[in-house]
Amino acid sequence: MPNILDIRRRIRSVINTRQITKAMKVVSAAKLRRAQDRTLAARPYAQMLTNVLKSLVARTEIYDPETGEPKHPLLAERPEKTALLIVVTGDKGLAGAFSANITKAASRFLESKAGKNIDIEAIGRKGRDFLRRRYPAAPVQTRSLAEAEESPETEPERRERAGAIQITGEHIGILGKLEFSQARNLADSVIERYEREEIDSVYVVFNEFKSVIAQRLVVEQILPIKEIGEQTIRLTEELPEEERKRAKEAAISAGVGMRESRSDDSEAFGTAQVDYIYEQPPAELFRALLPKYVAIQIFRALLESIAAEHAARMTAMDSATNNATDMIDSLTLAMNRARQAKITKEIIEIVSGAAAM
Repeated sequence: MPNILDIRRRIRSVINTRQITKAMKVVSAAKLRRAQDRTLAARPYAQMLTNVLKSLVARTEIYDPETGEPKHPLLAERPEKTALLIVVTGDKGLAGAFSANITKAASRFLESKAGKNIDIEAIGRKGRDFLRRRYPAAPVQTRSLAEAEESPETEPERRERAGAIQITGEHIGILGKLEFSQARNLADSVIERYEREEIDSVYVVFNEFKSVIAQRLVVEQILPIKEIGEQTIRLTEELPEEERKRAKEAAISAGVGMRESRSDDSEAFGTAQVDYIYEQPPAELFRALLPKYVAIQIFRALLESIAAEHAARMTAMDSATNNATDMIDSLTLAMNRARQAKITKEIIEIVSGAAAM
């Protein structure tokens, strides 16, 4: 029979743990609401940029009529010898299998690209640590944009790869306070490498967030651009039904809305049969806006990953709180049984002593 004092100490410990997990659940629910609002606030700009590009495509030639080659390098398709994979995970734990599921999806994608060279940009500490244990870092980082501007005539030094799969960049701590400038800098670096033909395609693996119970792991192709405004999904994986049920229960208890966040469906600007007057030539505008479109795609992936991480942490902390409550009930029952057995034993000793006298 366990000691009553030990059981009481364990109950107090579990109660303290439940208070922590409950507080973390409330914090994650508040952060999730802000992340949802921020994602929704960024969608009108992204939608309008897409509409403008669609309008420009309809009013200018993006392919050379003689050779059929695209006039913008981001539209150029070539044999895929080297691909870049951007892996977006979280910086912190206590979010269930959020980061583990993303790294598993990244591993499956890498297996599907066997025999090809893959460069990896790791965003988030969890993914960085996972990838570091399996793949080497690149011997030399690609030149920054500032260095390229200072000496544009100098070509970056090319060295042998560390392996078929190598880590070329790590971005830790940017998801806590994400700014568009950070996504733009990453997009500029990716575009620069793509235009120099160091890489032939760019993919991003992240957790696409629609609502608390509507999420999916996706591997989306960013470059080359196939069609403006359309996602090019290579791999996808929906949340299991059991996880969706737990997420629904956590959202109800935390007071978080579960309706799917809808984007701005207004495409009148891009589809209206109107001859718009642009201040610059349409071809020049298209060439200037296409890199911003790539930056918006990366920024959207980061925003949705942040919201999905907070939803996963809220669900995990809700499950931990419920498990702590069940454990407290079980320990309380065991303590009561032990106390009752102790009382019964004492009564038997008293009655036996009295009978012996």
